[in-house]
Amino acid sequence: MSVLKNRLRRFAPAMEPEGNGANGHARESGEGRASETGRVVPFETSKESVTLSHERGPSGSEETRYALTGTRRPAPARLEEYQALKTKIHRDLINRLDLTRLEKIEPSVLQAQIAQIVERMLEAEATPLSMAERERLIAEIRDELFGLGPLEPLLNDPTISDILVNTYRQVYVERFGKLYLTGVQFKDNDHLMQIIDRIVSRVGRRIDEASPMVDARLPDGSRVNAIIPPLAIDGPILSIRRFGTIRPTIEELIRRGTLTPEIAYMLEGCVKCRLNIIISGGTGAGKTTLLNVLSSFIPNDERIITIEDSAELQLQQEHVVRLETRPPNIEGKGEVTQRDLVRNSLRMRPDRIVVGEVRGPEAIDMLQAMNTGHDGGLTTIHANSPRDALSRLETMVSMAGLNLSDRAIRQQIASAINLIIQAARLSDGSRKIVSICEITGMEGDVIAMQEIFFFERLGVAEDGRVIGRFRATGIRPKFADKLERSGFRLPSTLFDDTVELGASGSVWFEHYGLR
Repeated sequence: MSVLKNRLRRFAPAMEPEGNGANGHARESGEGRASETGRVVPFETSKESVTLSHERGPSGSEETRYALTGTRRPAPARLEEYQALKTKIHRDLINRLDLTRLEKIEPSVLQAQIAQIVERMLEAEATPLSMAERERLIAEIRDELFGLGPLEPLLNDPTISDILVNTYRQVYVERFGKLYLTGVQFKDNDHLMQIIDRIVSRVGRRIDEASPMVDARLPDGSRVNAIIPPLAIDGPILSIRRFGTIRPTIEELIRRGTLTPEIAYMLEGCVKCRLNIIISGGTGAGKTTLLNVLSSFIPNDERIITIEDSAELQLQQEHVVRLETRPPNIEGKGEVTQRDLVRNSLRMRPDRIVVGEVRGPEAIDMLQAMNTGHDGGLTTIHANSPRDALSRLETMVSMAGLNLSDRAIRQQIASAINLIIQAARLSDGSRKIVSICEITGMEGDVIAMQEIFFFERLGVAEDGRVIGRFRATGIRPKFADKLERSGFRLPSTLFDDTVELGASGSVWFEHYGLR
C-alpha cells in the first residue's frame, strides 16, 4: 500500500492542464491529441474512440473483421474543458485522501470508496457530463491510481496477445497474429516513463540512463521489455507479451489447429516417459504456450524446478519451485545468471528441470544434467529449424569457455536430447507445430536426426488463411520402444504416412473429449 502512496504523489504533476505539462513544455492541442490520461484519441473523422472489435464476417467465420467502435468522446470544443475537469478532480482527490490510512483498507474496498468520492466531487462541479463521460472519467482516474493508466483497457482485453508502445504517441496491439494501430496515447514521454517505472519496480528492477534496458513481468506472468533513451532515440519503448488468465490446454491447441490429436497423444507419452524435449521456434511462434501445455503432462507427484530470466511459466502442479535470474545492481554486483540457477537446482532434489529458454552458457550445465540422471527436461530455444536449433546449442555450449572439441559437444547434445519440436507462426497469424524430429545419435561427426511428423503447406485461401495438413513421414521413432516399456503404447498406424492425421470423426478426438 505504501507503493500506492508514492503513486498518488507522483501522478499529481502528470495531470497538468493543457498548455504546460509536468515538464513545463507547452502541449499541442486540437483534434487527434491524447487526453490527459491518454485513454483514447478522437480523430477528425470521428467522435468515437478507436478500438478493435471482434466480429463475424459474411461467411460466418470469426477473426475476419475489425471495426472502429467505442463510447463517444467529448466533442473537440469540449475536450479542453473535459481535461481541465479531470485534472481538478484528480488533484482534489489527492488532497482529500488520508494517505496514512490507506494501508488499513482492502484494495477492492479502497477502489470502491474512491469511485464514490469522485462521483460526489463531480456532482459538486458545474460542468455538465453525460453518464458515459462520467463513468469514463471515474475509470480513467482509477486506472491511473491503481493500474497502468492507458494500458488498462488493453490488458483487460483477452483477445490481445501483444501490446507494443512506440513512444507516447503510438500503441499497437496484436490480435490473432495480426498487428493493429489503436487510438490509445499517453500524455507525454514522462507519463509513459512513470508507467514503466511502476512495472519494473514491482519485480525489484530498475531502469534509468545507467541501465536503459530491462526485462520484467506483470502479476499475471505477462512478459515485459522496456528500452529508453539514449538507446531508444525517439522516446521510451514498451513491449508486453501477454499471457491469458486462462492457460491454454492441449484440447484448445487441437481446436486451433496447432497440432492434431495423434501428435498430441505422442507428445503426452514423451513427457510422461521422461524424454528430454526442446521446443524450437522464432519470436511469437508460441514456444512458451506449448511448453506450458506440455508441462501439464508431468505427473503431479514429481518435484519440478523452473528456471527463467523473467518468470512466465504457469505450471499447475502442486510441487513446483520457481527460480528467476537477477540482474546486477547499480554497482555491477549481485548478478545471478541462469547458469548459476541450473547448477544450484541440481542440489535441490529435482525430478524435472524446466528451463524457460536456453540462450547462453547454461546450455552445457543443462545438457550435463540431462546426461547424469535428470531426464525429462523441457526447454525452448530460438531457431528457425531443428537443425538450426542444434547449431545454436553448439554455439551456446562453446560460450561456456570449456574448450571442448566440436565432436565432444555434439556427442553431449546427441546423448542428452531426444526430441525437437519446431513451432512457427504462419503468414495468416496462426501458430502450428511444423516439424517433430528425433535425435538418433551420431553418424561420424554429425548429429543424426529423423523427422517423424511435419506440416505440409498446400496453398493460401482467398481470405489469406494458410491451407495445409499434418503428415507422418512413415518412420517409427526409436523412442517408441522406450514408451512401450514404460507402459505407454503407440499404435503402429500413428506413424503410417498413408493415414490422414486429424481426420474428421477420428477416434483420437474422443481421446481428448473432442468431437
